[in-house]
Amino acid sequence: MCKIKKNAELLSPIPTSGGYRISQLNQHAHPSSSPSGRIMTAVHGKVYDITDFMSKHPGGDLLYLAGGRDATVLWETYHPACVPGSKAGKRMDAVLKKYEVGELLDNKPSFYTFTSKFYPTLKKRVCERLEELKLGRRGGSGSIHIKAILLLTTFWSSLAAMCLLPGYLHPILACVIMGLTASFVGTCIQHDGSHGAFSNSKPINKAAGWTLDMIGASAFTWEIQHMLGHHPYTNLLDVEGIGGKMDGNKDGLGDDIESDPDVFSSYPFMRMHPHHTREWYHAYQHIYAPFLFSFMTLSKVLSQDVEIIRAKRLYHIDATCRYASILNVIRFWFMKALSFVYMVFLPCYFQGIGKGLLLFIIGHLTCGEMLATMFIVNHVIEGVAFAQKNDAGSGNTTSFKPVCCDGSTPMEESQQDIKDDNKTDMNDWAAVQCQTSVNWSVGSWFWNHFSGGLNHQIEHHLFPSICHTNYVEIQDVVQSTCREFGVPYQHEPSIFTAYGKMISHLRFLGVGKEKIS
Repeated sequence: MCKIKKNAELLSPIPTSGGYRISQLNQHAHPSSSPSGRIMTAVHGKVYDITDFMSKHPGGDLLYLAGGRDATVLWETYHPACVPGSKAGKRMDAVLKKYEVGELLDNKPSFYTFTSKFYPTLKKRVCERLEELKLGRRGGSGSIHIKAILLLTTFWSSLAAMCLLPGYLHPILACVIMGLTASFVGTCIQHDGSHGAFSNSKPINKAAGWTLDMIGASAFTWEIQHMLGHHPYTNLLDVEGIGGKMDGNKDGLGDDIESDPDVFSSYPFMRMHPHHTREWYHAYQHIYAPFLFSFMTLSKVLSQDVEIIRAKRLYHIDATCRYASILNVIRFWFMKALSFVYMVFLPCYFQGIGKGLLLFIIGHLTCGEMLATMFIVNHVIEGVAFAQKNDAGSGNTTSFKPVCCDGSTPMEESQQDIKDDNKTDMNDWAAVQCQTSVNWSVGSWFWNHFSGGLNHQIEHHLFPSICHTNYVEIQDVVQSTCREFGVPYQHEPSIFTAYGKMISHLRFLGVGKEKIS
């Protein structure tokens, strides 16, 4: 756990006005770790004491994720109705003002801006479309709940069949079905639940997120990596964080680092970002990548989850906001033990130790391959852009624009014929999400349900709090608005085309042909 400075400044009561350093903010991630017992966060340079608002927050305890850090991106992406000038925006301004306690003094400049018209305009149009169709932002039309029941029934049925069927063939088939269904539980239930998009009910969202623990992993760890790392900083690498601060320093700092852990940490022996150093074995990564992907869930369940709860940190990301709570720690270990019983012990009891362990491994390899495929084709693929912040720790931002591996910048071309009023910053956060994400099979009801909305990755990154069943209804709004503002909107015709381009892109990175300096 990160050390807490026991000085008078941090232990003193939080003032109602004044300035705060990022180091002070980091100390107030959770009541049990905060010297003052308070939770603080920052949005657009303002610091807020949100302790008394926690029980009132409509999104439930998701607000804990904002504790002790600059939560500007989280605030922008999870409040799509709160655009400037709107009724919701004015109400939110009043709420924020009530809890404001000062300014953030020394936060280093972000890679992103939120000053362009693109994102507010898009938010307004998407909310209007959902209101027009009478679809809830959370829960959608309700079809996600029917799908959840079917998936959970299939998961437990196939798990029982895996344990009870005789021979090898039928248990293995049941095991494969269980592994595939587990991946769908992750993408179609837990993903929405943890994002607060599964239901309007806070307890139901919590239960939906808990299904990741049900299949053996930890929803808390997933939130740290996915919601605090990948979503805010997609395909962005903060060079200052590599080495010295990537693991956090002795005082627990490092949460001002803007890096996507999915592109520098998820898979060993992989070069997934053009600014990574190329090793000789990367030339073959397009060959061994599919095999390596299958170990995704085994690695997370048996290794990463445990490492994070012990260190209370994932690389540069402080995990105190979740793991400082003793109840969350108890839930973590209880679900690890319980899932071990029905996913390892029972198969070994009914089928024998050797066959039981084999079935456990096959199930995870199936689940891992499916999940990795669904996620990686959206961000590591031909035509997608990558970004780098800072130059070898000098603190000087070298580029405020994402660039493709061939050296091109599609947004520079798409901005040429755009009217001045609609010009969008190259590093506008929403525009960067569009440049670093790729869709496939857009508008398809089947593939949207199959993938849990991951085929509409651009829509998901722009609106993570919107239920994935709504993406087919807002896709045309997002695409037309991108066109109007000169923002790239890349999409592939199918998952098979996207997968092929992903493998080709890995080969391209592996041989070092990229033209990014």
